[in-house]
Amino acid sequence: MNPGHGIRPLSDTAHVSATLDKAAAENFPVAPVFLPRAWRDGLTAVYGYARLVDDIGDGDLAPGGHDAVLLGLDPEAVDDRLAMLDAFETDLLRVFGSADGPPRHPLLLALRPVVRTHGLTPEPFLGLIEANRQDQRVTRYATYADLAAYCELSANPVGRLVLSLTGTSTPERIRLSDSVCTALQIVEHVQDVAEDLGRDRIYLPAEDMRRFHVSEADLAAPSAGASVRALVAFESERARALLDDGVPLVGSVHGRLRLLLAGFVGGGRAALRAVTAAGFDVLPGPPTSTKSGLLREVAAVLRTAPRKR
Repeated sequence: MNPGHGIRPLSDTAHVSATLDKAAAENFPVAPVFLPRAWRDGLTAVYGYARLVDDIGDGDLAPGGHDAVLLGLDPEAVDDRLAMLDAFETDLLRVFGSADGPPRHPLLLALRPVVRTHGLTPEPFLGLIEANRQDQRVTRYATYADLAAYCELSANPVGRLVLSLTGTSTPERIRLSDSVCTALQIVEHVQDVAEDLGRDRIYLPAEDMRRFHVSEADLAAPSAGASVRALVAFESERARALLDDGVPLVGSVHGRLRLLLAGFVGGGRAALRAVTAAGFDVLPGPPTSTKSGLLREVAAVLRTAPRKR
């Protein structure tokens, strides 16, 4: 049966907008208006790519199978996540000059001029696809080292792309950016414990769950007991330490890029503050920060980030 039976597909323009509009739900600003137009366009295109590949991996695509059709598949293939990721990778390679023509998906078509203008390479984009393939095969992580290796695929490429788009990439900045991005990924895992478990995924390392005497049944409860709260507090502190390690990245740049990067760090800190304010009980749903809370944290990052000339 066609999963889209009776559902009128969106136009390509509306389809793209529906994906990009999800930026409003992120913990950090994606492409704020104070940035130069070229940077905003680049960041928006990269976000659209990252959001779409995550939606494929999570099974969160719009109903009707339109994305499958755009990628050259049957509409019913939308439920075959690995097949969708393979087709998506093939379309990505068209962005980088594959011989069989231009990209088919409009979000990838929008990415092509950004790649050409900034000389971007396929590796970070391929990393995000591989992270989503891993999500189909791996649903539990034994150690923090295992989780960090996953973050190297699922999160760190985004920060590296931001540096490439703004022409500020250096080995030290990449190291600091990786720290911030891994932290932001852990923050998201902490916020989304219940949602992830609903997908049969747990991103809390098993070694930490044993340390705090937390079982999978404890994570399925409607609210967190003392042991789960202690575990969430521990993972939150780990993310906070990584954000602190990455603060010098903000001080290493100037102007509007400094404000953007402070938004990333401040967004992570604001989300952690919301988790703390909820008493580390994330099981009823993800605690979210307020706009005023985000602005306070961004201001604090800007005040404390060491400046390098």
